[in-house]
Amino acid sequence: MIKAFAARFALVVSCVLTMAAFAAPASAAFLQCAPYARQISGIDIRGNADTWWSQAAGRYERGHAPKVGAVLAFAASHRMRVGHVAMVSKVVSDREVLLTHANWSRPGRVETDVRAVDVSPAGDWTMVKVWYAPQGGLGTSAYATRGFIYSGRAPRVEVETPDAVIATAASVSMTAGLPLER
Repeated sequence: MIKAFAARFALVVSCVLTMAAFAAPASAAFLQCAPYARQISGIDIRGNADTWWSQAAGRYERGHAPKVGAVLAFAASHRMRVGHVAMVSKVVSDREVLLTHANWSRPGRVETDVRAVDVSPAGDWTMVKVWYAPQGGLGTSAYATRGFIYSGRAPRVEVETPDAVIATAASVSMTAGLPLER
């Protein structure tokens, strides 16, 4: 009886240790959107994402046309109390871009080249829909934005980490004509 209990206990402990080793690599870090956007875009603004637009005034050019390397500044809302920032990694058209950002679909994770579509009535990027991993599409939520903050330089080359969520394949499938919402 004691031998059986000891064997089961050893098995459970070894399973837990194995799962822990694969669940969180030693280099894993919880990423917030603002520090990550600052790192990859070179836009040196600190603080919560909802303050980036006003902090950029007089320091960086701002506007309503997407450019590679620019940061799209999302307004604060009841769902995003401190706003959100995401870097434009590719301009697909005047109403569609691919974004690279952290802490959107899954807490602390990075997503690269995810689809964002301008759904504002005036076509000025003041309202967008963004690809959301758990839903596998753009979904039904639209988010208010302030506009783009331009870095004036090329974005940094991103180093992939084991804990990053790479959503490139999903983004490509979404632009290939598959349904936008599920």
